[in-house]
Amino acid sequence: MWKTDPVRSIRRRVIVHAMIREPLIHSSAASLAKAIRAKELSATEVVQAYLQRIEKVNPSLNAVVMLAAARAVKEAKEADARLSRGESVGPLHGVPMTIKDSFDTEGVISTAGTLGRKHFIPAKDATVVERLRRAGAILLGKTNTPEIADGIETVNRVYGRTNNPYDLEKSPGGSSGGSASIVAAAGSAFDIGSDTTGSLRIPAHCCGIAALKPTAGRVPRSGHIIPFASGAIDSWTHVGPLARYVEDLALILPVISGPDWQDPPIVEVPLGDPGQVDLKKLRVAFYTEIGSRKPSAETVQAVRSVAAALTGVVAMVEETLPPGIENTGRIMDQVNSAITEAYDRRILLNAGTAEEDLGPVVKSQLQDARTTQQRSASELDNYISEMDVFRSQMLGFMKNVDLILCPVSTESATAHGAAPAWSFCGTYSITGYPVAVVRAGSSKDGMPIGVQIVGRPWREDVVLAVAGFVETALGGWPLVGGAGKTRVPELPY
Repeated sequence: MWKTDPVRSIRRRVIVHAMIREPLIHSSAASLAKAIRAKELSATEVVQAYLQRIEKVNPSLNAVVMLAAARAVKEAKEADARLSRGESVGPLHGVPMTIKDSFDTEGVISTAGTLGRKHFIPAKDATVVERLRRAGAILLGKTNTPEIADGIETVNRVYGRTNNPYDLEKSPGGSSGGSASIVAAAGSAFDIGSDTTGSLRIPAHCCGIAALKPTAGRVPRSGHIIPFASGAIDSWTHVGPLARYVEDLALILPVISGPDWQDPPIVEVPLGDPGQVDLKKLRVAFYTEIGSRKPSAETVQAVRSVAAALTGVVAMVEETLPPGIENTGRIMDQVNSAITEAYDRRILLNAGTAEEDLGPVVKSQLQDARTTQQRSASELDNYISEMDVFRSQMLGFMKNVDLILCPVSTESATAHGAAPAWSFCGTYSITGYPVAVVRAGSSKDGMPIGVQIVGRPWREDVVLAVAGFVETALGGWPLVGGAGKTRVPELPY
């Protein structure tokens, strides 16, 4: 089983799902792609099933903010026709997807949640979107994001607020909140989001799904509202997939990876196979708190449950805190306070959003940046130097460790408008390490709790192998409203 072959174990689970005849919208993207290639399902019926699901659940969620239904059905019929003619197909042939609205999508309005782009229709796809479509995926629509993908509450002046499928009064997180909400509600097979300080990981945690932040330099950001050339924090922004199943993260990553000859830091580094990872050789460190940042008891239990499940399966599980990690929150705050004015202004200028059209979050950030004493160039240089010193400390720590387990956040999803929970994500934005999030527990009120699984640079294969093990051992994504699972009466599940 997982001790020797985690990928095979995932496949067994998918077969079991098919045997009990769950709706196809609950299937993994990998199993849908396989069934379409085998002509057991048509791309048309799969796309129509997801469009019907969106129609059913989205009025309560407001997760999908721009539909491309007619085009999706047309492309599905074309995909079926190509398959019937025996033409070669990609690994995602006929599989429906949604895309975070911060990415450009050719012919489909792409606002990034800011009024300056309310009617903006890109002439071409972002690199990751183009690669997914070339691999056969079909775009159903765009998912909501905070203005310019900056915020952990998914709300903006263009489309309004997105809700968590487990509790409509709670946030799905941000900035990939629309992505996580609709995937968790089985309204899309997968989505692509972005992550600067936790924007993939926090929504996956809040909505009980899986997500992958790849290594910095793995996936191009061309065509995203926060592009390359983002100044002092350019290396913090990553692009990655969100899905209900870990095997789908592994399926999508090779499709979107590699240089596009536009985004300068992206390099060609071979991807390992999660199925070839020997769990018995891995050394795992874990921690549950950093200084005064103490998570809820259920969050601590989720991390410890993962550590316990791995004990006896891997070579070592040790509770320890990496050196210097207690400084990362301060460093990130200092850097952010130094660059916010220039950073936000640059993105808003490119988006064409006027001052009077700004939403309250971005407006407040700019006001704070004006009233806060501006950092000098030498101060900013010192902060960046501190980041580099910490990266060196972490590399030294990772010499003797293959993986780190830790919380995503101190709490599960919070109520709309509430003060945000403290996030453990920033550390691994600074280092650029690959991180998967997978559900590993629940709060007292039944909200999902995810755990971060952090790997060495470029070792997404190790991260995904262990994430798959955790998914099988602890349950992963449950059917929202399914038998014996969390039920949300307000939603028509």
